[in-house]
Amino acid sequence: MKALIRQTVQDAIETKQKFFATHEDLIETCARQMAEIFDTGRKLLLFGNGGSAADCQHIAAEFVNRFQMERKPLPAIALTCDTSVITSIGNDYSFDEIFSKQIQALGHKKDMAIGISTSGNSANVIRAAAVAKEQGLTLVGFSGAKGKLKEMSDMAFCVDSPVTARIQEVHITLGHILCDLTERMLFHVK
Repeated sequence: MKALIRQTVQDAIETKQKFFATHEDLIETCARQMAEIFDTGRKLLLFGNGGSAADCQHIAAEFVNRFQMERKPLPAIALTCDTSVITSIGNDYSFDEIFSKQIQALGHKKDMAIGISTSGNSANVIRAAAVAKEQGLTLVGFSGAKGKLKEMSDMAFCVDSPVTARIQEVHITLGHILCDLTERMLFHVK
């Protein structure tokens, strides 16, 4: 068991080191665009399934409440939270539409959308990503190394690992880094 623990931790560290070593410039670019979106009164919409849904809620909470500094709330909405909306769309249309209809209702040109899918192929995430692009939102994709989301995204953060848990661990660390950088840029903290 101890060897398994050590190996899991080592794999997690190596996956993160590899990802962040190759994505620093894109992370900074993304954070600058997030800061600009918030600075101009726009919002961030996040969507994903399962563990990725939880990441959406977690990241939205960091922006709305605060991450590391006392500051005004920033407009971020996890489209994974409203069970009445999600279940009515799923029932009346299909599960594939649960995020796209919310993007249609809430998304405006120059907002930002973050779609999270470890496979990069979740049908409802891909559908919402397509609608976000059609409506003029900046699309940021968090995924594994493959899938349609990578090709659709304005900024694609693809984790090169076959292990879902390692991909998710990178995604939440990435979310935290983007929150931190965005706060520092918006509120002029070094």
